[in-house]
Amino acid sequence: MAVFLELSGEQALIVGGGSVALRRARTLLEAGLQVRVVAPRVLDELAALPMRHEARTYRPDDVQGMRVVVAATDDAAVNDAVTADARAAGALVNHAGDAGQGTLRFPAVTGRAGVQVAIATGRELPMLAQALREGVEGLLPTQADLDGWVARREQALTMAGSEREAALEALRLDIRAAIGAGLADGLRPGSLKRGAA
Repeated sequence: MAVFLELSGEQALIVGGGSVALRRARTLLEAGLQVRVVAPRVLDELAALPMRHEARTYRPDDVQGMRVVVAATDDAAVNDAVTADARAAGALVNHAGDAGQGTLRFPAVTGRAGVQVAIATGRELPMLAQALREGVEGLLPTQADLDGWVARREQALTMAGSEREAALEALRLDIRAAIGAGLADGLRPGSLKRGAA
């Protein structure tokens, strides 16, 4: 099930201090979560982020009170334990080594001008999601496009009857034409080049 969650201000735990933990920390911080990392050692880039680091191994009570938990160690048994504990505590949990064990997956995301698109492949194939994200980026409207479309919609909503419907249909067609121009420039089914992922 695809959803967008508003979790700003919520507590998040990342168990692990490597490159996956770094990527997840950046994502969670960008979303406004308060991040705590538990790992004996962390990458310097991770340590530089505005998060709290506890330099030790994982303990089962670490998941208590957490809204989001990420199991991102290089030890499958630890990741399994973190995931089981987080699920039992009712937290959303991402298992970096086996996404199927968790309840949360991190999609490839792109956005511009307030429009956000998240892409998941439904399989363990992040290279495909990344390639699709790169293709979709070029389709997103600019802030000027979006502002113009919003203004036209607001104006159309003040109109009555058939004039309103005609204005909304013209806007719908203009938006589809703008997006369709991006599709004509290369993002069509089957147009991804072999080896691009």
